[in-house]
Amino acid sequence: MEDSLRIQRFEHLPSATEFASQIESRNVPAVFVGCVKGWEAVSKWNPSNGGLEYLEERVGSFMVEAMLSRTAPVFYGDLRSHERVPLPFSTFIGFCKHHRQNVDRCCSFNCNSEGHQHGESDTEQGSSLFVDAAPQQIYLAQVPIANAENEERVQLETLREDIQMPAVLEEKDLSSINLWMNNAQARSSAHYDPHHNLLCIVTGRKQVVLWPPSASPMLYPMPIYGEASNHSSVALENPDFSVHPRAQYSMEYSQKVILDAGDALFIPEGWFHQVDSDDLTIAVNFWWRSSIMSSLTDHMDSYYLRRILGRLTDREMDQLLPKAMWRQERNIPKLQCNKDHVGNSLGQTSQRKDLKGKEEQQSVLLNDLEPRALRNLYELVALVHDHVNASGQNQPALPTSSSALMCYATDEQDKTLTEIFHLEDDSVAKILWALEPGTFQDMFLAMANNFPRTLEALVLHLLSPVGAEVLTRKFDELDQKNTEEDRNKFYQVFYGVFDNQVAAMDAILNGKEAFARQVTL
Repeated sequence: MEDSLRIQRFEHLPSATEFASQIESRNVPAVFVGCVKGWEAVSKWNPSNGGLEYLEERVGSFMVEAMLSRTAPVFYGDLRSHERVPLPFSTFIGFCKHHRQNVDRCCSFNCNSEGHQHGESDTEQGSSLFVDAAPQQIYLAQVPIANAENEERVQLETLREDIQMPAVLEEKDLSSINLWMNNAQARSSAHYDPHHNLLCIVTGRKQVVLWPPSASPMLYPMPIYGEASNHSSVALENPDFSVHPRAQYSMEYSQKVILDAGDALFIPEGWFHQVDSDDLTIAVNFWWRSSIMSSLTDHMDSYYLRRILGRLTDREMDQLLPKAMWRQERNIPKLQCNKDHVGNSLGQTSQRKDLKGKEEQQSVLLNDLEPRALRNLYELVALVHDHVNASGQNQPALPTSSSALMCYATDEQDKTLTEIFHLEDDSVAKILWALEPGTFQDMFLAMANNFPRTLEALVLHLLSPVGAEVLTRKFDELDQKNTEEDRNKFYQVFYGVFDNQVAAMDAILNGKEAFARQVTL
């Protein structure tokens, strides 16, 4: 985790000006210890101090919208995992009272999805609205106390007098104020909010795990046009790494905070967070639009999108292709180099092409290569041969046309594209990434002159999206070191081995574009 993204902790609540200039503008979470202890709600709503009776008396007859989930204690955000149902607030208070009487209040903060079993006594206490549901499956999530956009949705306005506006929000145009209340341990799925958020703990305790927006690839957000687009598609309590392989690295990008009664947490928009709530925890949150979102104008959206996607792609490619990767020497058996097998490729005799006269060729013999370049060359040749042999001598390893290549990438997405983020899993990309420009050039010139059909098979049949990205990056490094004349000569030799040079260029560009699409999703 970068130091600039570390969560700050404040023992005193800053002023509205300090908050806006020093905390909110950084878009990094911050904890304010004990900043809402002075709220009347902290004492009046406390279940240990008659708080349930107080709330029942104040708003017991009000109808509220509750979240009913069969997957409790985990409450997922997608509509297939829960439903919103109306019930009297007094019914939920009854669930809370019953739970207090029957659950050992040991204050354990282990929110384990398998740790709670629903007994018959729980079900017997259920309302007629929840025929098969247990009280632990009911959660008052985001019940409006105030809502600037839709006053008709406000259900608990009468509770607003028990909470005070935090000083840091005095100059904000609030979108909404909401109540969050659970009677048993509960966990939210990892998600982000489209607003800045100040989460205030009234009673109980919450543990919050946070990820910066840059960690989105590790959390596999839901499709942007689908339901619950702001939620992660990974069940982090029981992840399937065969489906979401990057999720195994997600916790490396996370930070954890524990909030007690009276504490508040600033969660900037776009930060993923997963919230574990202890038994009978009550919280109030404030949402407001960030200055960034408020200042965006519709006619600039396309421009902003291209700029942001470009930045994301560049940054993620740099992270996914570390230059320190695969620097160690490998113990590859020494292969004999003699004129008997020079030019023998995939069982065919190499026929060097006339490019524009011998004076324009950059011929590199195998015996001219330095030892490391020779080892890498023969490893590439072996990879291609093994791949072709495994696919059958009489059949192409993969489709050869550019359209077929893209079809393969789509049809085999689970096997191929989900693995392109890990350079260590791609043998071709690993070899290419470790090469210095000069070694890279000599190796491919030797391959073009001595193993042309192998080079053709490598580009058309074996080059993955991450391999295409690495190859073009190496081309760029080489271009920076060579003169225009030398660049032209190299590419004449490289592409000269292909019967269809356009197909070769399409294969490389299609792979590069496939890589870019994956790293920005």
